[in-house]
Amino acid sequence: MTGPATDGVAEPQAVAAHEIGVGPWPGGPEAWPRTADGGLDPRYDPELLAEGDRRNVVDEFRYWTVEAVVAELDTRRHPLHVAIENWGHDLNIGSVVRTANAFGAAEVHIVGRRRWNRRGAMVTDRYQHVRHHPDVESFLAWARGEGLPVVGIDNVPGSVPIERYAIPERCVMLFGQESTGLTPEARAASVDILHITQFGSTRSINAGAAAAVAMHAWVQQHAVV
Repeated sequence: MTGPATDGVAEPQAVAAHEIGVGPWPGGPEAWPRTADGGLDPRYDPELLAEGDRRNVVDEFRYWTVEAVVAELDTRRHPLHVAIENWGHDLNIGSVVRTANAFGAAEVHIVGRRRWNRRGAMVTDRYQHVRHHPDVESFLAWARGEGLPVVGIDNVPGSVPIERYAIPERCVMLFGQESTGLTPEARAASVDILHITQFGSTRSINAGAAAAVAMHAWVQQHAVV
């Protein structure tokens, strides 16, 4: 693993295999990436350059400030929004946020309780836009204002296989809680409810896993390069 390439500057060396990330930028401050006028490239964090970057980020963003990473991601985000109901402090929300970041979702919406377990997000919530809605009604009002259809994801009678569904490019995928699925209000507000086809004995898969599969289904239809 190496740091970002910079013309005329040696790339930083990877740290030991058991460590995460990269060490300090080689050569000290004199070798740090510069702008044309000689100043420090504003994307870079002097503390990370000096001490190394152990964060969970791809190599392209090594040593960048959080603000610089977010600004760059904002130029690449997809018109896919992801929402999850949070009435019982669902432990899967962190995983959903992490996956949304990986797939470049525009925003994650937490519907219900404001607090959620951030451990599963692996700090990706610093780079992913997350919005809170106190109830389904306020969330739906926001979606209508944005002109975004709500597509529910739940394994319920009458749901449509996601594998055979043309997912709108601009939409919100709405997920329910691990045990109970979507609330009646959320199901009623969805233009369609999709399910992920299963072949085993379990009734449903983990909500975090379901969100990852559903987001990837969107990517296959709209963002494969």
